[in-house]
Amino acid sequence: SPLAGLELDGRQIKSNRIQRDGWAEIYPHLVGRKWPPASGTSKDGQEMAWRLALPLLLFYSPILLCSSQVQDNDPSKLFKSASEMMSLRKYDGALGLLNAILELDPNHSEAYRQRATVLRHRCRHKEAESDYNKFLELKPGTASVEKELAQLLQAQNALESAYTQSDAGEFSKVLEYVNKIVLVFSPGCLKAKLLKAKALLALKDYSNVISETGFILKEDEDNLDALLLRGRAYYYLADHDVANRHYQKGLRLDPEHSELKKAYFGLKKLLKKTKSAEENAAKSKFRVAVEDYKAALAMDPDHTLYNVQLHLGLCKTLVKLGRGKEAISTCTEALSIDEELVEALSQRGEAKLLTEDWEGAVEDLKEAAQKSPQ
Repeated sequence: SPLAGLELDGRQIKSNRIQRDGWAEIYPHLVGRKWPPASGTSKDGQEMAWRLALPLLLFYSPILLCSSQVQDNDPSKLFKSASEMMSLRKYDGALGLLNAILELDPNHSEAYRQRATVLRHRCRHKEAESDYNKFLELKPGTASVEKELAQLLQAQNALESAYTQSDAGEFSKVLEYVNKIVLVFSPGCLKAKLLKAKALLALKDYSNVISETGFILKEDEDNLDALLLRGRAYYYLADHDVANRHYQKGLRLDPEHSELKKAYFGLKKLLKKTKSAEENAAKSKFRVAVEDYKAALAMDPDHTLYNVQLHLGLCKTLVKLGRGKEAISTCTEALSIDEELVEALSQRGEAKLLTEDWEGAVEDLKEAAQKSPQ
């Protein structure tokens, strides 16, 4: 089939079925033989039918269009259609047409060049390099293609360097390679986009992680790596409900995904231990509450936006137990994360009274009163 090798977001269409059954047989199975839903169908039933069918229609429409076009065996017409698809950024359909052209005419130089462009865009660098070289065999010395090949090799080397820097923990350098080289010459490179999001997460730039993974999920809403990274970004921003939704969606797609399971159950365990600490403190079981707070804090020391509240809860509990020195230390931890946390300041003042640090107590309590007169 001229559609052999056609991919949509990494999912290859099996050409043997196209040859065996033909689109006339496959298409009705995508949406059901009775379509649209019969007029007697309930409103909810019609809505559900459309919800089930629409993703399939959107997914297969480029292939259906491509299939109808490759029935025409004129390479020039197919090339014109492929060029139009590329201008509209419909790279999957363009790739299928270019594959068809090269089956019909193995010496179609411009098809090799266009296909190399699509493959480079997706950072399928080895395949793109082969197509550029094939073009140069057919048309040696073409300066513009030699330049494109050089850019391709630059992007390929930069991507390899970005992975090396990532393994070494040099995440700022990862961003330099990806932003300044890889995504300039291969703007649709999913591997580079995910590597960039991982680097941003490591650098604690959570808002940009959310932004970058949002672009990825817009193209492929089921991308497990993007769901995990985005969930972690929301987690570190202490937006646990949204983080949990991302983890759950990923696990519905792949229940055995180890990193998603680790993130999901880790969050669940953290929230459970926090709830236990708060409930024990409310029941005046202060010693048990202290152990719960410490256990929760030990689960993820880097989760600062959430841990600030755990430090505060622990500090308040220690004050009630009369353990002033420990309370001062943990309230100071809270204030090192959020210096405007008035309650931590007042609790530290109370703790200093317990240790007979009168001047320090007055200073903290006075500052707390100034920041929050009520």
